[in-house]
Amino acid sequence: MIEIEEVGPLRSPVLIAAFEGWNDAADAASGVVDHLLEVWDAKLAAVIDPEDFYDFQMNRPVVGTDEHGMRRITWPSTQLSVASPPGALRDVILLRGIEPNMRWRQFCAELLAGADELGAEMVVTLGALLADTPHTRPIPVSGTATEPELADRLKLEQSNYEGPTGIVGVFQDACVRTDMPAVSFWAAVPHYVAQPPCPKATLALLGQLEDLLEISIPLGDLPEDARAWERGVDELASEDEEIGDYVRALEETRDTADLPEASGEAIAREFERYLKRRENPDG
Repeated sequence: MIEIEEVGPLRSPVLIAAFEGWNDAADAASGVVDHLLEVWDAKLAAVIDPEDFYDFQMNRPVVGTDEHGMRRITWPSTQLSVASPPGALRDVILLRGIEPNMRWRQFCAELLAGADELGAEMVVTLGALLADTPHTRPIPVSGTATEPELADRLKLEQSNYEGPTGIVGVFQDACVRTDMPAVSFWAAVPHYVAQPPCPKATLALLGQLEDLLEISIPLGDLPEDARAWERGVDELASEDEEIGDYVRALEETRDTADLPEASGEAIAREFERYLKRRENPDG
């Protein structure tokens, strides 16, 4: 069983989870949790024992030297950390994991037991997939929610995906089966630039979390990183005629299909985010 460190009482915590692997195109989802761990100065609360869940020939341990000059082995694992975001009315549990190789149901049960011990009241899972979307347009984010009022408030573009799933889908299902309210956000990463990182997709997921938590999240260098990433892909497209033509075809398809993107509701949401950042310049 997962052992929780003493962290003190948390205020109506939300658990935010991302897993490396099949669910994490261009490391966009795990990049969100990495960013939040840093900007919210999160404290480690628990580490799940990897022995029962990982094939160490596929997810090998790493050897390195610690700050005291000693050689140490770091095992692949999944960690729970806690944070108190400035200005938020509730605390956050951050789950940073690796998709397990086996015993997925037991894995999810242990994570949910740990979340329950920490008092989690809702789970938010993050994922990223490769898609036919142009890098020059806003990254599409689809989502699902187990609570109808949440789905309505967040104006989620409901996913209609059917097919193989990863640990994000299984963990989401485990939440449903235990009556844990759950939300899932998925960013669509342009498939022709699948190499990580993709800061533009990470930013898109962070925007959804801001709407959900109703707070402003410090973004640090991510906006400039996203602009630099887009400029780099622009150069690639300009140097390769075939890629350039393909991107223009994607843009035309996207612009034709997504004319409602400029709707009043979408503009209002972006304006609300802008105002929040004016009120909190550090965000």
